[in-house]
Amino acid sequence: MSALTITMENFENEVLKSEKPVLLDFWASWCGPCKMVSPVIDEIAGEVTHAKVGKVNVDEQPELAAKFRVMSIPTLAVMKGGELVKTSVGAKQKDAILSMLKE
Repeated sequence: MSALTITMENFENEVLKSEKPVLLDFWASWCGPCKMVSPVIDEIAGEVTHAKVGKVNVDEQPELAAKFRVMSIPTLAVMKGGELVKTSVGAKQKDAILSMLKE
């Protein structure tokens, strides 16, 4: 499964109402570090079954970026049960991203 594109329209169903934890990647097309993280996020999306993985384009979804108080990108956020449980700013290696999804 590939990473979902998260928008204001699907945020409630895909993230807030998700039975599984959700890893969100806040990114933009002009962001160099985002381009380094993007293939890793896609890889994780194809590998994990215990969580959803979504991408939020901050230029297209400024309301979501504001809701999560995203000041720098890439920002990674983990939601569980509709609650924000972890955030991380900056490019991370795959193992560090995966560890965010662990209990």
